[in-house]
Amino acid sequence: MNKNIQPHEMTRRNFLASATAASALTLLKPSAVWGQDSGDKISLGLIGCGGRGGWMADLFAASGKFNLVACADYFPERANNVGDKHKIDTARRYTGLSSCQRLLESKLDAVAIETPPYFHPAQAAAAVAAGKHVFLAKPIAVDAPGCQTVEKSGQAATQKQLVFLVDFQTRAHALYQEAVRRVHHGDMGALVMARAHYPWSGGNRQAPPSTAEERLRNWYNVLPYSGDFIVEQAIHALDVASWIINSEAVKATGMGGRKLRAPGSIWDHFVVNYQFANEVPLSFSCIQTIPEMKDEITCRAYGAEGYIDTDYFGSVWIRGNEPFKGGSVGNLYLTGAQANIVEFHRCITEKHHENLTAAASVRSNLLAVLGREAAYRGGEVSLQDLLKEGKTLEPDLKGLRDS
Repeated sequence: MNKNIQPHEMTRRNFLASATAASALTLLKPSAVWGQDSGDKISLGLIGCGGRGGWMADLFAASGKFNLVACADYFPERANNVGDKHKIDTARRYTGLSSCQRLLESKLDAVAIETPPYFHPAQAAAAVAAGKHVFLAKPIAVDAPGCQTVEKSGQAATQKQLVFLVDFQTRAHALYQEAVRRVHHGDMGALVMARAHYPWSGGNRQAPPSTAEERLRNWYNVLPYSGDFIVEQAIHALDVASWIINSEAVKATGMGGRKLRAPGSIWDHFVVNYQFANEVPLSFSCIQTIPEMKDEITCRAYGAEGYIDTDYFGSVWIRGNEPFKGGSVGNLYLTGAQANIVEFHRCITEKHHENLTAAASVRSNLLAVLGREAAYRGGEVSLQDLLKEGKTLEPDLKGLRDS
């Protein structure tokens, strides 16, 4: 970390500057330094040891393809929980705001980034600059500039022959892949329109905590950390819609609000209409915290000769002149993550550096950010204007410790 930067000044932009400078000497491929080509397990560092991070650490270890050799989290107890469970040397358990950079300066092949989404762009960029393969949780960013940073990181990873994989479970499932392939092949004819929906009974109604550490600990309800739930969680449905429609968003018109959550928290419902460059409209809605509500992550798209139906918790199929029977996707939350871990290992060992998930995730993440901004403003926003504005979300890190 740049010692001239105080902890409360460690914004995403400062982190990028200090991380790039610190890793400028890391120019060799990891395989040239650490023996990755020897057939040994890939050495992995976990950045973010909370609930999802700890769960992912278990999956990486269970795969038998990775050695978890380091971990980083702002909170010491979280780093120690993962460290104790996976027998990580105490000297390689990094804490505080600078924990990510100190981990990246250590000897390992790859990192899994499972921190609050605000940190993803800077941490992924720093990891690529340090010569590490990157496994990145969704969403990739909370704002448009963050999406652009991740796009550049994916391109830089390819140039440096590194793997950069974004962990969307649906894109890893064979039924989703085959169904979308058929749509793009023209089995449904020309696309006419689509709709996506994400109701979830979960999500608390508590107000954001007042202290910096508690805001970071309970980041989901804090806008700059999560990007609001349309970005942090509902992006699952928007990513499938973006995948199926296979075009850039042009504009969005939105509305929504905070009728259930406490003042100062994120919103609890969004309704957004999108227009894409191929003139396909998408109707999207999402809502949280309604008791006993059925959880769904659905997308249905209509073509001239049929329609596709997808449900994260159900099945995938196509009806029409060229039907696809499809079937149940099972426990996609688990199997999708497992499949992505296997794919991450395969791409590293077989030296596949196309990194196609990076660009695809940038497109759907921008879709989510565009929808949020349209709803916040209660009107129409174009993607071009959103990118031109360059609006960022920055949490107040004052009071957080460096290590």
